[in-house]
Amino acid sequence: MMFWYDHGVGGWGWLAMSVGMIVFWAVVITVAVLLFRALSHRHDHDHAVAAPTPEQVLADRFARGEIEEEEYRRRLSVLQTTGRPAPR
Repeated sequence: MMFWYDHGVGGWGWLAMSVGMIVFWAVVITVAVLLFRALSHRHDHDHAVAAPTPEQVLADRFARGEIEEEEYRRRLSVLQTTGRPAPR
């Protein structure tokens, strides 16, 4: 006679083993993908872009036509004579 429920593993046991195996492989694959992405991803935060200087901001405004040449030169001379403000 053949015993289908040998060693006490019934229908719920097979279901638990199947779900457990699916969860196990999902965790393994997720860890592998995250590790791959972390090692191959270029870190943008390592190369922070410096804030533009006041002269660069003024030059950008002049280039976009927001201020006239006379105002640009006047403000530039003020920036060059007063020096830069202390960094915050």
